Amino acid sequence: MSLMADPPGTDRLSVRVRRNTVGAHDAAQRSGFLDSLAAGQLPWEAYADLTAQHWFIYEALESAATTMADDPVVATFLFPELRRLPSLEADLQFLYGPRWADHLFALPATTTYCTRLRDVAHRAATGFVAHQYTRYIGDLSGGQYLGPAIARSYGLPATDGHRFFIFAGVDPMSFKNHYRVLLDSVPWSRPEQDEFIAEVTEAYRLNIGVLSELQSRWSQGAQK
Repeated sequence: MSLMADPPGTDRLSVRVRRNTVGAHDAAQRSGFLDSLAAGQLPWEAYADLTAQHWFIYEALESAATTMADDPVVATFLFPELRRLPSLEADLQFLYGPRWADHLFALPATTTYCTRLRDVAHRAATGFVAHQYTRYIGDLSGGQYLGPAIARSYGLPATDGHRFFIFAGVDPMSFKNHYRVLLDSVPWSRPEQDEFIAEVTEAYRLNIGVLSELQSRWSQGAQK
């Protein structure tokens, strides 16, 4: 009996990465910590703590973008409008005041995440794009629900305190479609594609680790 062929297009990298990481993606989306924040069930300091951990992660990612800018594949995926560090710093200043940097410290899971990110994203395009894809496409997906939910729950102004979630001038759906087209055009070999997919899975795992540590920390009533 002959086997049915896969539907046309299922071998595209954008399809393969979504198919092979759906479990990790769904696990990250089911974070109890994010659900609690969206419902306003935690103190505002818990949200500030998430923002601080994001600062460390995006500082590592966006410094890698500078290091890798001359790589022809990486250059294809550099979009200034996606940069989150300036928005994170504006949020931190709103949340903590002008001495916001004094309040920052990386949780152990965040340090582990950033160490891995720096190791792979400064070394190869597959590593950089994997971590960029995981962060920014997530921000343009679930983050578009989470940001407004947090703003409502904590009474934040129209933009202040949650600028991280706001991508001025970017239509999320159109951008994500464009990004997937770019992924499908990258001239990676099959082993390089597999390396990219494996690193996306690892990035999801590391993100889940940060969220789990935040959940544990704030469920115990931690204070800075």
